[in-house]
Amino acid sequence: MASLLYLNPCNQNQTCNKIPHLGAKKASMRSYFVRCEGGNDDLKSDEKNSEGRKRLKILIAGGGIGGLVLALAAKHRGFEVEVFEKDLSAVRGEGRHRGPIQLLSSALAVLQEIDENVAEQIMKAGCVTGNRINGLADGVSGEWFTKFDLFTPAVRRGLPITQVICRMELQDILINAVGSEIVRNKSKVVDFMEDPNKVTAILQDGQQHDGDILVGADGIWSIVRSKLFGEQEANYSSYTCYSGLTNFVPPYIDIVGYRVFLGLNQYFVASDVGNGKMQWYAFHKEPQRNTDPPKGKKKRLLELFGNWCNEVITLIRETPEHMILRRDIYDRDMIYSWGNGRVTLLGDAAHPMQPNFGQGGCMAIEDCYQLILELDKLAKSGSDVQQSYEIASTLRRYEKKRMFRISTVHAASRMASKMTDTYQPYMEFSPGPLSHLSTLRIKHPSIHVARALLQFCLPHFLTWMMAGHGFHIKRKRSA
Repeated sequence: MASLLYLNPCNQNQTCNKIPHLGAKKASMRSYFVRCEGGNDDLKSDEKNSEGRKRLKILIAGGGIGGLVLALAAKHRGFEVEVFEKDLSAVRGEGRHRGPIQLLSSALAVLQEIDENVAEQIMKAGCVTGNRINGLADGVSGEWFTKFDLFTPAVRRGLPITQVICRMELQDILINAVGSEIVRNKSKVVDFMEDPNKVTAILQDGQQHDGDILVGADGIWSIVRSKLFGEQEANYSSYTCYSGLTNFVPPYIDIVGYRVFLGLNQYFVASDVGNGKMQWYAFHKEPQRNTDPPKGKKKRLLELFGNWCNEVITLIRETPEHMILRRDIYDRDMIYSWGNGRVTLLGDAAHPMQPNFGQGGCMAIEDCYQLILELDKLAKSGSDVQQSYEIASTLRRYEKKRMFRISTVHAASRMASKMTDTYQPYMEFSPGPLSHLSTLRIKHPSIHVARALLQFCLPHFLTWMMAGHGFHIKRKRSA
């Protein structure tokens, strides 16, 4: 996760002194539930398994966040489920030193609907992100460009407050909830076969496992996707990303949650991640697969960002060389069918996107819930749930219902990094003897558009994304 939407501190149970007028609202927040398009009002599963119902068996390729959340939802709704993961010790996505995963209000609401106890564990372990100043600033001057309110929209809708959590901790919570008997480690899905009665997942060691449905949740380099649609090159975003984690508490820690510092063809994300640590990401536009000399990352960063504001330079200097990592940023073009027959995809396997809104994990969690809703309706329909036609129709319906929200977020994440291609700060100069009367600010016309999008459209888009619009999040009225 990174970039134009990111992190903040504080445990969910802590009080934020910077927004005292919102504290009372938080305490009186109503209970709510999540309803996806076409969903039922009550989806608690363990109590709804009708006697004698044939249980669909779901095979999941990938034990990352998406795969584990789907397994948890499937388990609670009485489905048989198996998860195949090549290496549970490897944390997906950002990696061990590259920061936590962001959970927007919509994703947290989904987790609460799937398993309230698990959601409570996650929120206790995480850090609230929406309760301080967050937004965009100019990289050189450090002056705020626009600020986001992530707290008020969630409170008004009775939703949890956006937060972040360590990826490893989130993974542990989910694995413990799903159960080690369901998650098979050292089990990489490398192929599958389908016939009218079943789908078979083929593992790297030659083992074969039969099920009714196969879900590819195996990330941007998904093997399931490649078997469905053929090998396709990922798209390089034109940006490489340096990331760092440092034991440093800046003087603005109680005021600022995260800040995205903008520059021409580069930007820098700085965030408090709790426990006296700051996480940062430095994006720079350059050809892919460039490398740095040994112990050369920090030196290069100080060259790239050396004339930027003190907030940026200090974070780089305070970070040890061995805590700075580098990776190129990739995504894939949107595809408008994620599967065929008894096979479908979710998360980065279906729609990998750039990390500019920190939405990869959230969209995967939402995918899981929409998919399990559709499968739950199929299981309750009274039809022969093992029939290929019924299963294929259900999976295509899940894909269709997710497409608008996913394609919107995917397009926005691409557009966000492209805006830095034309970014320029306001240029001020004095027009001769009248300088005491006026100061002219000159911008290229394209910069007008980029600034308008960032300053006025982006906050509204973040509210849309956070509150789950297009995903039908609604409150449950208390009696």
